[in-house]
Amino acid sequence: MFLFLILELASMAMLFRFNSYQGSVWYTAANAAVARVNGWYYGFFSYLNLESVNRGLTEENIRLQRESNALREALMTVTRDTTVTERLMLEHLRDFRLIPATVVSNTRSTGGSLLVIDKGAAEGIRPEMGVVGGGGVVGIVYLTGRHHSLVIPVTNSKSSISCRVRGQRYFGYLQWNGGDMMHAYVDDFPRYAKVKKGEAVETSGYSSVFPPGIFVGRISGIENSPDGQSYKLDIVLGTHFGNLRDVSVVATPYKAEIDTLKAHAHFEEE
Repeated sequence: MFLFLILELASMAMLFRFNSYQGSVWYTAANAAVARVNGWYYGFFSYLNLESVNRGLTEENIRLQRESNALREALMTVTRDTTVTERLMLEHLRDFRLIPATVVSNTRSTGGSLLVIDKGAAEGIRPEMGVVGGGGVVGIVYLTGRHHSLVIPVTNSKSSISCRVRGQRYFGYLQWNGGDMMHAYVDDFPRYAKVKKGEAVETSGYSSVFPPGIFVGRISGIENSPDGQSYKLDIVLGTHFGNLRDVSVVATPYKAEIDTLKAHAHFEEE
């Protein structure tokens, strides 16, 4: 029996080796069988690794979803804040003439920033007019030439603008003490005023420069004053002075009348 099997195998080998047709049939069938076995082999081990692959894909999907949600929330926050700020500002300035201008110089020194805009006396700009941008208050016109004006922004140690927390009557003065161009502070804010981080700070209207309600920034921190009798509010400014370009000068229609009344009152005191 064993000898028969040996002879049978030898005859088949000779048949496939010395006959091209039978040899091609044999090699084709053998290759197909090997390919099928290899497919089973890789399919088996792929199945064994399927759990870890699915776990990796799930983790990657979760990570991408979190990033997408974070970006969506950030975009909604930026869009919402910008839209609300601009809308409220335009509402408060609807009775005022706005003179559009472009910042042509933005210099910094130890005392803070100084801006030069491309509009001056020829366009109706006068000293002590307020300047606003897309993010809210920018500063106050200090000097005017015929076609250019010098603006002292809120990021200057000489700036002092009357502000209030939105929805409250209490007010203080916005000032800048050097350092970060995105931060200023409101000092001597009453302790009995209920304020919290994130609340909006706006102009109070207690001057002839800005009407009430123009956005300034948001409260980022609340500290006690040195004497413990009031608060010092740290403010994140709404205007990004690093890339500030387009602004508007607020031509207050009642400024001359208000200044006349103040001058008259001062004369009476003397």
